[in-house]
Amino acid sequence: MQSISSNRSRRRAPRFALLLLICWGWLLLPLTAAVRLAPVFADHAVLQRDQPLAIWGQADPGEKIAVRFRERTAATQAGADGAWRVTFAPFAASTEPAELVVQGNNTVVCRDVLVGDVWWCSGQSNMEFAVATARDSAREIAGASWPLIRHIKIKRQLADTPRTEVTATPWQPATPEHVGKFTAAGYFFAREVHRHIGVPIGILNCTWSGTPIEPWMNAEALAGDPAFAVVGERWRADLAAYPERRAKFEQTLADWRKQEEAAKTQGAEAHAKFLRDQRAPRPPIGAPDHPYPSNPSAIFNGMVHPLRQLTIKGVLWYQGEGNAVRAPEYAALFQAHIRDWRRVFAQPALPFYWVQIANYRVNTDWPRLREAQSRALALPNTGQAVTIDIGDPDDIHPTNKQEVGRRLALIALAQLYGGTAEYSGPTMRAAHPRDAAIEVVFEHAAGLHARDGKIGRLELAGADRIFHPAEGRIAGETLLVTSPKVSHPVAVRYAWHSAPETGLCNAAGLPAAPFRSDDW
Repeated sequence: MQSISSNRSRRRAPRFALLLLICWGWLLLPLTAAVRLAPVFADHAVLQRDQPLAIWGQADPGEKIAVRFRERTAATQAGADGAWRVTFAPFAASTEPAELVVQGNNTVVCRDVLVGDVWWCSGQSNMEFAVATARDSAREIAGASWPLIRHIKIKRQLADTPRTEVTATPWQPATPEHVGKFTAAGYFFAREVHRHIGVPIGILNCTWSGTPIEPWMNAEALAGDPAFAVVGERWRADLAAYPERRAKFEQTLADWRKQEEAAKTQGAEAHAKFLRDQRAPRPPIGAPDHPYPSNPSAIFNGMVHPLRQLTIKGVLWYQGEGNAVRAPEYAALFQAHIRDWRRVFAQPALPFYWVQIANYRVNTDWPRLREAQSRALALPNTGQAVTIDIGDPDDIHPTNKQEVGRRLALIALAQLYGGTAEYSGPTMRAAHPRDAAIEVVFEHAAGLHARDGKIGRLELAGADRIFHPAEGRIAGETLLVTSPKVSHPVAVRYAWHSAPETGLCNAAGLPAAPFRSDDW
């Protein structure tokens, strides 16, 4: 019996060794990383035309990588950190789908990849605002048939230091199945541009509602001007005050929940009314769960820096409401932001177009915030879509994003795509006292007129700096402004309120930008 048992043990030994080897193999598998691409390179992607095209990702350190796209191949080797990158010479635009193939220890194939123009869309809630909530959304969604317009959304991620990777939703074509989730301003811009030029358009949606500009700015940009030190000081003060604010928030939240439970006992209608009238308290600034982060550079580190190698056509920016409480700071911050993103993306002439915040009835200093936005037009390759006439005085999120996108597209078509149509409303060039009037001279003023016969809100002030209501008379491409209460005017303002009456426009129907001739 012992001999039989011994023979059985010897027969089991090779099987046990094989099983052990398999187990060790499974344990070692996670140590070998499959080659992978940055998430912007995926099925249905749009890649930027007419510029050197960088493609990158991760692999095992030292792994040899070959990338093939449209009959061209580029090779490289992953670095010690596993990062790899290849750069192709420019591709022409193409509506013909192709495969992007990456070969390492494994193979990754991205199908239905097009070449066209990629527009980076960033900002706060009005850029995040989806087609599904825009004006005439049901009709827009049902009629979306633009397979050459594609959309990708970068998922939210904050970081104290620059990250190397992001996550994203898949690229999706503009069809009824998908378009409802697209950024509305970005989609209507892309549709207008595509109609005129015919090339594929990629929309990269990198947004976060309720955010001021500081989280979007690179730390180097914030450190580049001593005047920006206030940003860091304010953040440190918020962090110092956080424990006390958090304690108050927890108590307020507990009280709110008790009131909500009481409302529930009164029925569904009472509960719904309570939720409408009594919103849940927000966590204090500095909280990890705050819905509208203001941490300096945190969004840039988490969502922009990882994509700095991406080649893009331009930036569309829709933000400013979050800085209206500190409007005097915005002009310098915004211009530093534009210059720095151009440096980060290694595109010194990167087109940067933005939406001037619309008319909205609010107590914060929206006129000066609009002025701060306008000052960035001093930078080259910039453009501003004025929306003072198409907002909703009672809603910070106006739904007419079709016109917002169209006005942004007019800028791009004129500045980049060879269009000849007017792309700007009248902008004040100078204001000259003329006896009892002030004469305002404009640019972009061909066909200057008052829509529906109403110029809009005008004001004059004399040496006492007190502004009074005024009236205007259009004379060619100039405006003469008078007021019976100001015999010797020295300053004029137009639409200088949060939600003013407006009507001054040019032959293209584009509104005059709010202006003032004083600096008081």
